[in-house]
Parts: sequence; C-alpha cells; structure tokens
Amino acid sequence: MAVIRSAEIITVGTELLLGEIVDTNSARLARDLAAVGVDVFWSLRVGDNRRRLEEALTNATRRSDLVLVTGGLGPTDDDLTRDAIAAVLGEEQRVDPELERWLRRYFEARGAAMPDSNLRQAHVIDSATVLPNPIGTAPGWLVRAELHGKERVIVTLPGPPRELDRMWREEAKPRLELPDSRLFVRTFKTLGAGESHVAERLGALTDQANPSVATYAKIDGVHVRVAAKGDDAAAAERLAQPTLERVERLLEPWVWGQDQDELPGLVLDELARRGERLAVAEGLTGGLLTGMLSAAAQERAPAPERESLAGSVIAWNAETMRTLGVPAELLERLPLGAAEVVAALAVAIRAFFTAELGVAIGPRIALAASSAAGAPGQGDEEPDEVKRLPTRVVVAVTRDVGTTVKSLELPALGQAWQRERTAVSSLNLLRLALR
Repeated sequence: MAVIRSAEIITVGTELLLGEIVDTNSARLARDLAAVGVDVFWSLRVGDNRRRLEEALTNATRRSDLVLVTGGLGPTDDDLTRDAIAAVLGEEQRVDPELERWLRRYFEARGAAMPDSNLRQAHVIDSATVLPNPIGTAPGWLVRAELHGKERVIVTLPGPPRELDRMWREEAKPRLELPDSRLFVRTFKTLGAGESHVAERLGALTDQANPSVATYAKIDGVHVRVAAKGDDAAAAERLAQPTLERVERLLEPWVWGQDQDELPGLVLDELARRGERLAVAEGLTGGLLTGMLSAAAQERAPAPERESLAGSVIAWNAETMRTLGVPAELLERLPLGAAEVVAALAVAIRAFFTAELGVAIGPRIALAASSAAGAPGQGDEEPDEVKRLPTRVVVAVTRDVGTTVKSLELPALGQAWQRERTAVSSLNLLRLALR
C-alpha cells in the first residue's frame, strides 16, 4: 500500500443535517491527519439515504487515498454505512460468527438478550478488517480495495465521539500507512482591523502553498494561521520561519497573542505579575466580562492570581452609578452612555473596591431612531427593536496614569454578539493599559 497523502471525511446522519447534533468528529479527525501531513480537501455530511451515501463514497474514492466514514453503524434500518460500502465495492455482506458471539456476550453481560436487529452490526465483507469496539456495539471496518485504478482505504468509525476517539486512536490509525511528514502551525491573533484589511496587509502571502497563510474572522478578532509541512517537526518549523517573521512584522500593530493565548488569561497574568487588582463595572455586557475573567482565574493557581479581580458590579442605571460614586450633576446633565459618564464610572468603581485598575462598560446606545426605543441607557427594559439595532457602547479603563476611553460601534448582529464583542474589546483595552 502506498503512503496515504489525501483524505476525505464523510459524516452520516440526518440528525446532523437537521442541526440536532453538532459534528465534532470531522474536526477531531482532520486535526490528526493534518498533524502528520495528510491533506483533507473535502468533508461532507450525508443524511440517512443509501443512494446519496453511495454517491458520496464513489466520488470520495475517486479523489482521495483515504475515506473516513463516521456514523451509520447502528442496528436500525436507517444505519446504512455498511450497506452503501458493500454496494460500492460490489461485495456481499455476511455474518461474522466471532462478531456475533461477541455481541451476544456484550448484551448478556448487561443482563439482556440481544435484539435481532443488532445482528446487522456483525455484518462484514471479505475485504474488510474488523475494528473492535469494546465500549459500544458498533465495530468498525478498515477496507482496502482497488477503485478507479488506484488502491484506496475506507475506514468506518462509530458516531458517538467517545467510541470514535478510541477506535481511531487505538485500532484504525496504527493500521494506516501515513506520511512521516509533520505540520507546523502558528496562529497570530489580532484585534483592531477587519479580515479584509488584514488580508490586504498580508498581500501575496495568502497565495502561498507551503508555508500557507490564511485568515479567519473570530469573535476575538482576526486569526492568521501560518502552516508549513516538512519531513519532520524541525524541518517544518524552519520552512515556516521566514513567513512567520514577515507576518508578525506586517501585523505587529494589531497582534495581541498567539496560538493558545486567550485575552482573559493574558490580563490576569499581567495583573498577577504586577501584584495589582482590577475592579469592573458592566452595563451592556451584564456580567459577561466578569464571567470571562472568573473562568480564566479559576484555571490558575496559586490563589493570588484569583484575587486579581477585586470586585464587579452591573451598573446600567443612574441609581447604581450614583451609589458607586459617579457625581450626581454629571448624571443629571448627560446620557448614561456618554463618554464622560463612563469614564467617571471607571474612576468610581476603582475607588469603590480600592483597586489599581478600573474598567467600566457603558449601557447600550442605539444608533438608529425607533419609536419603540424610548430612551435607551436610562435603565428601562429595552424593547426588541432596540436589541436589533446597530449599537454604540463606551468603554473606559483607568489607573494612576490616567483614563483611556474608547467608543465601539457595533453592527446589528444580535445582542449576544454585541455583548461578547464588547467584552473582548474591553479585555484588549485592559491588556494595552497593562503594557
């Protein structure tokens, strides 16, 4: 068997197409294959329909050395993976006596008789090597066959992620002729420029094949992925190095982290290093920023890092702001979302909790007129019309050296997106204040 260079993943199940189950199996398999230098150029979801599954298998075996099929290995009539593969290969299925005995023992050990329908899971074809599944009732197949003038490999794996993970890792992957090459990946995480602006700055770098450069829009900004394939890990990294240096230089004003870096963790790490504490007042985000920081803090030790968060308050009405120490005359004169009010709130929350840093996120300011909107930012419940509008929100960060104020204009992408993007932008403002 020649070394596998290309692969395709087919996930089977109508529930995937209906959105009832999220496909995590494809991502898990693709990551593993990429790490050893196998190119995954296609990934497909197919419902429980034999004709369409046969068509998908035929196309996949025309263009890929390895076809991984997940799901459709259950005992019911709509579990069609075995049937489709047998049809594509022109082979008859038969009951494997050893598999049948194993299945019956499986049920007996649980005090039950095996339903007749489960006998389908003991079916094999002559070209298939059975892949054991000790934690479920669905064995897999590894099939080697001459198709379209080339030797191809088809591997079937169960749909439940726990079963798939074990079978792939312990039974299927060790039997495959995989390349010796390795993939090096470095991801630069940026904020402050849109994806098109970042791509424009990178220019012809995004046209390269090896190393490749690609951009991805995420909630925490634009991620830029540099990937290089080499004979071993060291060779792959050496190949990537000139491109890494160019990308980093081009994006330097916007880069906030790399690879596994997360903004809440970076902020907490710097606070802990300085021995400083942060106080938070949230309007539009309604506690989301605090939740992000708390979650990151709980993953860290020792205790001083968890104590970097001095305290947090949700403050989107005048009464709360006045209680925290925002001057009453300011609240009477200006809208609650005004830059001066949010800056004063940052100063007030810092003093309230005796912290070295204070961050304040103002309430929502709708950017389009609406007869139903009333007076946003004055503490009343917002109608749906307001929640669907483009929004402005002011964020302020204060410390001994002064106060930084930033106004964010957020498109009408829904309240959840606006809240999350505001929390992320606030974290980045804190990161910059701590440099």
